[in-house]
Amino acid sequence: MDPADGLLDHPYDVYRRLRDTAPVHRITGPDGTAAWLVTRYEDVRAALADPRLSLDKRQGAGAYKGLSLPPALDANLLNMDPPDHTRIRRLVGRAFTPRRVQQLREPIRRTADRLLDALGPHGSTDLVASYAAPLPITVICDLLGIPEGDRLDFRQWTDSLMAPDPARPHATKEAMAAMLDFLARLLAAKRRAPVDDLLSDLIAVRDEGDRLGEDELMSLAFLILFAGYENTVQLIGNAVLALLEHPDQLAVLRKEPERLPAAVEEFARYEGPMLLAMRRFPVEDVTIAGVTIPAGETVWVSLSAADRDPARFPDPDRLDLSRDAAGHLALGHGIHYCLGAPLARAETEIALAALLERLPELALAEGQATWRRSLRARGLRALPVTY
Repeated sequence: MDPADGLLDHPYDVYRRLRDTAPVHRITGPDGTAAWLVTRYEDVRAALADPRLSLDKRQGAGAYKGLSLPPALDANLLNMDPPDHTRIRRLVGRAFTPRRVQQLREPIRRTADRLLDALGPHGSTDLVASYAAPLPITVICDLLGIPEGDRLDFRQWTDSLMAPDPARPHATKEAMAAMLDFLARLLAAKRRAPVDDLLSDLIAVRDEGDRLGEDELMSLAFLILFAGYENTVQLIGNAVLALLEHPDQLAVLRKEPERLPAAVEEFARYEGPMLLAMRRFPVEDVTIAGVTIPAGETVWVSLSAADRDPARFPDPDRLDLSRDAAGHLALGHGIHYCLGAPLARAETEIALAALLERLPELALAEGQATWRRSLRARGLRALPVTY
């Protein structure tokens, strides 16, 4: 039996067992190829910052490559090492600034209030479909400058990529083709008529004569749209479910809403949006916790296993909003730390603040919350609630 069997249905139970047994395990990847899984906090943190563990697929001879994207979407930061990674992140950083995030806080709250207005004062709803998903979609589309009439079903696309349906084997390729066509038309429109938005800035951005290549620009737009929406909808939905399952913590937050910024860090630690970081490939033989991993093989580092490591976070399976969760790895670490982390934090904080103020009787409905079946992402497919 593979040591990672059961991860789709009971990830934290499996990770606890793996972490307690050994720091590094040999497992079978989703495509049948062998991989190495790292589970303990200190090892995971070190691996995320280790330059010998490459994100470049060309370093993984015969190893698991992950999702196969067309070249126009594949030249993104999640597949790059320095110096290309450094160059593109520097260029993006000139447009994706903290000032933009601060400017978005008021529009985020207006969007949250508008979505809650639509729900009415009482009733029942799937909070993922009616609130946790449309909020970040609206925010990222506003940031990128996607006109309201062009905002398509991004959630359906991301579901196809992150949690493929075995009954629809062609859905992933169809989703990628649709995204590619959408982004090509969108970028062409921005070139013809640039405005004050992130995509127009990315088209124009330069650094001492350097600029984004065509595939780099398309891939970056894809990454910002995909990751900017995907991680945040999961973080919001997971946080709401965690609160509703822990009424004592919900009562604390209702009484002391000033705890929200720190609480978001605990939500990210306790039930973060990603179970695994991007696969990595050693450029030379690498020893992790006494285990030597040959060059070119696949390394998975488990963010969720690390963030529930009792050696770093005492009583880690307990949600505790008084905990100092600083240092959690839910949004990464090192040079690949999530570029959109400040925006994800702001959206989650504002989304929860609006819910606490507007829906004082929010509770889980009789229908069970359902999780998407994914080895990498940790997110809800549905969250039925009453209010």
